[in-house]
Amino acid sequence: MQYRTVGDVMTREVVTARPGTTFKEIVGLLHRNDITAVPVVDDRRHPVGIVSEADLIRREAALLGEGRPVSRWIHPHERYRAEAETAEGMMTSPVVTAHAEWTLAEAARVMHRKKLKRLPVIDRDGRLTGIVSRSDLLQPFLRDDDSIREEIADDVLLSTLWVPAEAVEVTVDDGVVTLTGRVARKSLIPVIEGMCRSLDGVVAVRQSLAFEVDDTHTDAEQRGTGPHPAPPH
Repeated sequence: MQYRTVGDVMTREVVTARPGTTFKEIVGLLHRNDITAVPVVDDRRHPVGIVSEADLIRREAALLGEGRPVSRWIHPHERYRAEAETAEGMMTSPVVTAHAEWTLAEAARVMHRKKLKRLPVIDRDGRLTGIVSRSDLLQPFLRDDDSIREEIADDVLLSTLWVPAEAVEVTVDDGVVTLTGRVARKSLIPVIEGMCRSLDGVVAVRQSLAFEVDDTHTDAEQRGTGPHPAPPH
């Protein structure tokens, strides 16, 4: 089983700006392409920053009056950004980036920790190859319940783990997987549960699986799911 990666869901055709791109040009890029941010790249296509709608609005909010002098009360760094006329001055830098081979969970953790809505994706040479957003990370959860159930029954249980179809009943409701039935060995239960959790579209896994043999103990002859009798003296 393979985890989905950033490369599977990222946007590859990325709209970009250059350090010298003006405020009005950036506004036009966002409007024409129906996007909310643009990575800023240098001559070698290395991301050097990112300009979002929030950056543009923050700049305008810092300007006051008809002549729009910059407020005296804002932080000097914000004052510099408010006075900037090009991407180089307005952008957030340095930019946090991702790699295409990252799992969606890795990208989600970085976004959550850094409070970001998107991550430019770079290759080994640091060149921009795509961009991944929060909505991209949620894409796998659009998968329907029937296809999830079929993959678990056919690929996970039967083809990979050789668990007969009649041994485990699989139901899926809004991405929540429920497993009932009996498997040969207790050690299979966490394996099945883990593999199901890794599938696209799976929100949670609930299981009440019984087992024939408890092979997680030293006494592999112990059977059933209830209390086991003490070994003879």
